[in-house]
Amino acid sequence: MGAGDQSARVNDLGHRMMCVCGCNQILLECNHVGCAYSDRMRAELVAAVDRGDNDDLTLQSFVQKYGATVLAAPTKAGFNRVAWIMPYFVLVFGLTTVTLIVRAWKSRPLVLPVGSVAAVHGVELERFRNQAQKDTEI
Repeated sequence: MGAGDQSARVNDLGHRMMCVCGCNQILLECNHVGCAYSDRMRAELVAAVDRGDNDDLTLQSFVQKYGATVLAAPTKAGFNRVAWIMPYFVLVFGLTTVTLIVRAWKSRPLVLPVGSVAAVHGVELERFRNQAQKDTEI
């Protein structure tokens, strides 16, 4: 029971960290040939779990040793919340901007070149038709 629990913790923590060799892969999935970091980092992870360190302590020790880039996802506390909020904010801001631009384009007046005639619609069109019919009767 204990070995399976430790294996699950190693698997969970290993998938929450990145290998720092530059391959941009999850620590447990790093298949970079000759990687100088992944084996050492995996051994440190197993040692921390064997010592009984909790998950936060283990992650913090890796952050202190390798930097914040070792985390696969930013933490949800402090300034890192911006990394979680900004994509949604940018999406809403972009959709709002596009909507406002399309509305502005649709409502702008029609600019005609000098000497051209504007299209006639509705009641004015009927008045011109009636006038043309009256003028062409023989």
